Amino acid sequence: MSRRFTLLMVSVLAIMLAAPVFGNSLGPPWEHNDRIVPEEGCSCHGAGGSPSSEIILSISGVPRVYDYDTTYNLTISLTHASYSTGGFMIWDYGSGTFTATDGTKIVDNSDGALSHNSPGNDWTIEWESPSEDVGDIHFSLAGNVVDGSGAPDAGDHWTTLSFTVSAPGTATPDADSSLRTISVGDYDSLFGQKTDEELEAERQAGIASDYFDQGNLYFWTTLSILIIAAVIQGEFYERRFAGGPPHLDMSLAIPQGITRGVVTLGLAIGLGWAVDTELPWGYTLVIAMCTLWGIFGVYRTIIQARVEKDAQDMV
Repeated sequence: MSRRFTLLMVSVLAIMLAAPVFGNSLGPPWEHNDRIVPEEGCSCHGAGGSPSSEIILSISGVPRVYDYDTTYNLTISLTHASYSTGGFMIWDYGSGTFTATDGTKIVDNSDGALSHNSPGNDWTIEWESPSEDVGDIHFSLAGNVVDGSGAPDAGDHWTTLSFTVSAPGTATPDADSSLRTISVGDYDSLFGQKTDEELEAERQAGIASDYFDQGNLYFWTTLSILIIAAVIQGEFYERRFAGGPPHLDMSLAIPQGITRGVVTLGLAIGLGWAVDTELPWGYTLVIAMCTLWGIFGVYRTIIQARVEKDAQDMV
């Protein structure tokens, strides 16, 4: 195994460990873990992958009853005590037609769903009703606010909202549908009146919590990268000044290689399970580092077994 390949492999794995610091700022994917985002929400964000009551997700301009071939201007808004930007995805199950406007885009591989294409708020979108009676039309909307760290972490909050627009002739339309707003959020967030001191205290508590979460994320990720860099440096100095790794007899190398290989394979399976089940990032990072250490152990066994014996080895 060449030095160049080894350095490349370790560097790629280090970048993979740092991957949590990047989010979907250009819009979420249509599916996440085989679940449709507008129905199941932005579960890669927030604490524990659960919807948050701290966010108010609203959509205004929704007609109670749709007319045929009519374009409606809808406004999607996010409200949070500390943060004011985020993203969304909305879907009407292919009944009508969304048109991408400024700050939005049609989601790839979806049946006409619409999402943001950059973090923002108060998006005005266009939805055209069908040209015939297709019955009641159901909508699924997911929205999230972000803390601006660039990582889908516990500082972000998301929720979902489902609503229905009735078929023509089945309900009394509003005189002005632009005044109709549908929202989701807890009662205190929607209607509770808090003093400025209470709001400021909540904001400060949120900032402190975010600093703690972000500090842990960046500290342990940086520490992991430093450990990897130290191992690479050790390999370099050993080859440069110590003449390379010591010889390992094949009678020892074979059982050692098998043992380390089996352990590493088990750790790799565990890492895949951790990623698939969205295990908290701290546990995933520990498993990833142990997997890297196992890979390095297998690598050391191989290169030491390939080193030729010298006089010192045969004394």
